[in-house]
Amino acid sequence: MAKTSRRDTAVRDRADDTDRELDAPPPRRPRAGAGGRWWVGVGRVLLWAFVIVVIFNGIWFPIRNGFSLPTSAAEPETAETVDFPETAAAAFALRFAETYLDTSDPEARQAALAAFVPEGEAGGLNVPADSLTGDSLTVVAVDVSDEYNALVVVRADVNGETMSLQVPVYSDGDSLVLSGRPALLAEPGLAELPAGSSFEEDPQVADQLWEVLPGFFEAYAQEPGHLDRYVEPGAAIAPLPANSLEFHELSDLTVPSQSSTGDDDVRQVATTVVWSLPSADSGDSADETGQVVQNYLVTIVDSGNEWYVRDIQGAPHSFGE
Repeated sequence: MAKTSRRDTAVRDRADDTDRELDAPPPRRPRAGAGGRWWVGVGRVLLWAFVIVVIFNGIWFPIRNGFSLPTSAAEPETAETVDFPETAAAAFALRFAETYLDTSDPEARQAALAAFVPEGEAGGLNVPADSLTGDSLTVVAVDVSDEYNALVVVRADVNGETMSLQVPVYSDGDSLVLSGRPALLAEPGLAELPAGSSFEEDPQVADQLWEVLPGFFEAYAQEPGHLDRYVEPGAAIAPLPANSLEFHELSDLTVPSQSSTGDDDVRQVATTVVWSLPSADSGDSADETGQVVQNYLVTIVDSGNEWYVRDIQGAPHSFGE
């Protein structure tokens, strides 16, 4: 009986264990992120944030730069400008000045002035008959204020005295008109020349040129067929017209010791030439009417054993030397 009881007890115990296993709750699912999976989610979020930022900047920066900065390919804006017609204004003012200074016939003068001034303004330019005369009129300056306005300066002998008539001219781009009354002013005074610059001279080259330049000037005025003998090969110097001047003498010659360009084989020589003026009624060179003194700058070139002339021009600042 005891054995049977123990078997029954063992059977019940196994049955109880089986019942407990059947009654136990099912196992729970692993939590999200368990085992490191939550790091994967965080990484995805960061990746998408990075992609969004890149796309946003790729779209926004070009738009912002388009509003704030010019692109390198954009051409700078240029304002359309209209130049004042200086040549036309000078001719217009000169014709006006000729009419304005001619007071021999006041009625004809007033009718002619109407072509230069706004309608109804010609009467304001009336002057007594024969009160103004003008000779030797020439335009000496056009002082432009802007694209519409300029002051044209006309030099004239007014009643026998040298004066300037300043004429205000307006341009609308197609036509011209006086913008106000003209004004007579005194002629400009004489400028004061500055002291001449000093430099060291080259007497050795000067001695050589005293043997060359007289022949050049003689050929320059009287013997053009011999001019190539003195002119640098490749250079071109046109001779003076026939029978216009005759070479008398070379009275002065100054050679700087150094060239202004740093090339001592090329010098600019200051010369003073005395020309004889031939008679207009005779081709005989012995028949002279007088002499004239003139100053030249002669550009000379050293070929290695001889000096040649490259160019000749008038000499500025020859007074006071």
